[in-house]
Amino acid sequence: MVKPQAESNELAKDGDLPAAIGVWPGGWSSNSLAVDDVLSYQRDLWERTILFWHTLRQRADNMIAHERAGKPPLLDFDYELILDARRFERPVNYALLRITRYGDKCLEDCLDPAKPPVMIVDPRAGHGPGIGGFKRESEVGIALHEGYPVYFVVFFPEPSPGQTMADVLHTLRRFVKEVSSRHGGKPPVLYGNCQAGWAIAILAADCQGLAGLAVLNGSPLSYWAGESGVNPARVSGGLLGGAWLTHLTSDLGDGRFDGAWPVQNFENLKPEGVWEKYANLFSHMDTERERFLEFERWWIGFYFLSREEMLAIVENLFIGNSLEQGGIRICPDCVVDLRRIHNPLVIFASYGDNITPPHQALGWIPTIYASTDDLKQAGQRIVYLINPHVGHLGIFVSASVARLEHRAILDSLKKIEALAPGLYEMKIDNPTGNPDCGHDAYAVRFEERRVEDLKFPENRPAFRRVAEVSAELDRLYSTTLGKWIEAAATPLSAQWLEWLHPMRVSRYMFATEFNPWLRAIAPTAASVAQERHIVPDTNPLKAREIEAFDAVHELITRTRELRDQGYEFWFEALYGQGAAAGSAAGDPESRPTLQPASGRIA
Repeated sequence: MVKPQAESNELAKDGDLPAAIGVWPGGWSSNSLAVDDVLSYQRDLWERTILFWHTLRQRADNMIAHERAGKPPLLDFDYELILDARRFERPVNYALLRITRYGDKCLEDCLDPAKPPVMIVDPRAGHGPGIGGFKRESEVGIALHEGYPVYFVVFFPEPSPGQTMADVLHTLRRFVKEVSSRHGGKPPVLYGNCQAGWAIAILAADCQGLAGLAVLNGSPLSYWAGESGVNPARVSGGLLGGAWLTHLTSDLGDGRFDGAWPVQNFENLKPEGVWEKYANLFSHMDTERERFLEFERWWIGFYFLSREEMLAIVENLFIGNSLEQGGIRICPDCVVDLRRIHNPLVIFASYGDNITPPHQALGWIPTIYASTDDLKQAGQRIVYLINPHVGHLGIFVSASVARLEHRAILDSLKKIEALAPGLYEMKIDNPTGNPDCGHDAYAVRFEERRVEDLKFPENRPAFRRVAEVSAELDRLYSTTLGKWIEAAATPLSAQWLEWLHPMRVSRYMFATEFNPWLRAIAPTAASVAQERHIVPDTNPLKAREIEAFDAVHELITRTRELRDQGYEFWFEALYGQGAAAGSAAGDPESRPTLQPASGRIA
């Protein structure tokens, strides 16, 4: 217990030796620390330091081993290959897998043949596949536990030469047909995570359409929407001048776009999250180490996209917002129109998601449908559920804060399909608070909502100017500097840039192959692990350590918030006319909460 300074001075008068030494910074006196507390903390600190650097060494060695193995999918389930799209007439680097076993449990006896298959598509946003199934508490694990046959769409580290976004979409459609044919024509329940969600939405909205329910998890469909000062990713393209930088990066990569760049952008969006990850590992080494290594195997497994594919994504979606506006052309005679979606949609979003906020997940609905009556006349059923705090990746991994939502979605498939056309919010009542509770312990209800109440802040004129500037700058780059870079780039120069990327160098530097002296830390760490001397968080020095880490976290957060507000200011200065539509960061009006149909957005 920390003692008041006045009390420590009184003890000093009595000749107490530790107190007579003086008062420590921060308001404690030295006598408030027992000698045992100091010595035990020092020993624990030294041991944690050894284990921390040893963990970073293990992460780097795991990264190199994963790369040498060809970066296989990081699935915690056995599977068989059904289709390899690299052998298609128009090859792409995708494959369809069927989940066959978890551990020593064969799935054939526990699957329900009456249930439709589930097909999970992971995002291709710089990482490799696996976030939807790299642990038991994931979308794959939950679907298997509920008795659904599960198929998983993966991709390989290198794109097929010249593969386009249209090629990928045609491949996904072929996968859907294959899964359906294996289950008596039943359309699969489609799970689209993040960018895979918009791919499923495009397939459902093209000239052929899709049958079967689609679940869009953290999927952006309205790229210009967002909260001012809180979702800076939507304005970053304008501040960087649009798509030309993506074009330049792809040219320097000899026609390949390095996935390490978007992963670095993800970390830059929330740098306090990066600090928290390492600080939490250091402070709680004994409980966090394995989880840290498991997650990092996926996080730093960087994959590549083709130049053509990446440019189409940036120009049509992130910059042009063409999906919402009906401007994406898949084939010469087929333009995507979101009004053509007739299969039921379930949209899972979170206000804790700084990559795909609810604004981007739901903002397209009032753009496509003028009113609730318009949505009903179109015969569409859209169900959404919003988690108040789970992060972007937590939606897919199905951590304890999101696991119940995925169970409830699968349990409610028939109810959703039986809903009358309209817009609904899915509500889950779980008095136990346990995400793994029995089916009878929670209840699901669907409350009707109004399209007219879905109003998010936006500044469309400014983003249209961004699209125009982007097109001009990319045209200028393509006709000048781009020609020289494309001619000069070679596979060797691209490989050098790949190895020198900051996201790789910051990991490789701890690998034993690059720092042989780190080999010496392994036996020391093994000895420390065998005889750990853990101090609890209640130790006064350990408590101060945690407080210091929290203070740094708060400082980084405040700095990031100022940076984000600066982004908004300069974006408005460059592309806006007066104040941007919507309110400033932190204003409740920019974070709407839907009320019942008779109410309004609060």
